[in-house]
Amino acid sequence: MTTVAAYAAPAAKAPLERTTIERRAVREFDVLIDIKFAGICHSDIHQVQEGWGEAVFPMVPGHEIAGIVSEVGPGVTKYQVGDRVGVGCMVDSCRECDNCKAGQEQYCTGGGMIGTYNALDKDGEPTYGGYAEKIVVDENYVVRIPDGLSLDVAAPLLCAGITTYSPLKHWNAGPGKKVAVVGMGGLGHMAVKIAHALGAEVTVLSQSLRKQEDGLKLGADHYYATSDPKTFQELAGTFDLIVSTVSAPLDFGAFLSLLRTDGVLANVGAPEEPVSVNLFSLLMGRKTLAGSAIGGIQETQEMLDFCAEHGIGAEIELIGASEINDAYERVQSSDVRYRFVIDTATI
Repeated sequence: MTTVAAYAAPAAKAPLERTTIERRAVREFDVLIDIKFAGICHSDIHQVQEGWGEAVFPMVPGHEIAGIVSEVGPGVTKYQVGDRVGVGCMVDSCRECDNCKAGQEQYCTGGGMIGTYNALDKDGEPTYGGYAEKIVVDENYVVRIPDGLSLDVAAPLLCAGITTYSPLKHWNAGPGKKVAVVGMGGLGHMAVKIAHALGAEVTVLSQSLRKQEDGLKLGADHYYATSDPKTFQELAGTFDLIVSTVSAPLDFGAFLSLLRTDGVLANVGAPEEPVSVNLFSLLMGRKTLAGSAIGGIQETQEMLDFCAEHGIGAEIELIGASEINDAYERVQSSDVRYRFVIDTATI
């Protein structure tokens, strides 16, 4: 066991505070990673506040992890000391179900993927995330960060990047396709960059035009305010794919009206409350209301390689660990452009 410093929420809705945690000793196929940067995802806040249900405390959040390998187990073949690596939203899965065998570990049906934090590992021990100095992870759930990506801007790709890349790829965003991104935040700004790099015509649908200049700079072709009723009239029947990144309930009927026949509205944001939809919004136009989680390990590596090739990193605000609680408040008031990243040297 190794004792490391970390920032943890001692109980639901409690402020995070500096503490120490135990990491397991490096096993045969394990990699010990010195964490350099950890992104703050809105998911961290939902889980600290138990917005998505009962949680495990004390909780060390963080599933956007970038660092350097400092030790490997004797059976490790994929990594060596000094490698630049990342860890995303999962650290294990059953490895035996059809989804795991197909590289879709995020949809594991053999008990579900094991979250990087707020979960119990196969030994029944709680998992602790990236707001810490070090982490130990099986090599099969670690990805390589290409040399072309700085570790600080790469960290958010481990959640925000793959969460948007996966549905864009699955529903064939690319040349000739019209893609809308709902929300211009941590997920949304990555969706804009990736959809643009894939060759799609990209429209941002945001509550206001406050971030319009940013959106166009990051690759959007068009930018509309959803607070303006004319937006829904003007864009009716326009899009092949809409990716909703917001974690607040939407008027799904209004957004489904923006799809072409056979269009898809894919949700990657996860509101804490149930939402309702009038099924006629789907029937008229054979439209699909879908969801998408992160990606599997192989697809996450593909995403990182794609981002390195196209020079895509997250737009970040680097903070010290003592600023985490302030950052949580600012995320909730949409006061970040566009991802807080913790310099873990300050832990």
